[in-house]
Amino acid sequence: QVQLVESGGGLVQTGDSLRLSCAASGHSFPYGMGWFRQAPGKEREFVAVINWSGGITSYADSVKGRFTISRDNTKNTVYLQMNSLKPEDTAVYYCALRSGGGVVTTSVGWDSWGQGTQVTVSS
Repeated sequence: QVQLVESGGGLVQTGDSLRLSCAASGHSFPYGMGWFRQAPGKEREFVAVINWSGGITSYADSVKGRFTISRDNTKNTVYLQMNSLKPEDTAVYYCALRSGGGVVTTSVGWDSWGQGTQVTVSS
């Protein structure tokens, strides 16, 4: 059974940085990974995705240039480096795993989800 465990969330101020981590276990190889977020009263939205090799990444326009997704396959971990955080980045952040190595930028088509980690950016 696949298990995804996120960590690294917290309360920060505008302009601060955070790095989220997501450790995967119980999966088969290869797999793509993604980060999504959901703010109160809103639908879950795409943030960033990365394919198995790390050679393909994609970002939501709202985070492009501020967030960086990366992965370490030796540790079965994907990261989301978030810089220049804004209050509108406040949300629960979820990581997702997609078997086969590829990625999609919709919340549909992912095989497993983590429990989420809260990120709160104060103004």
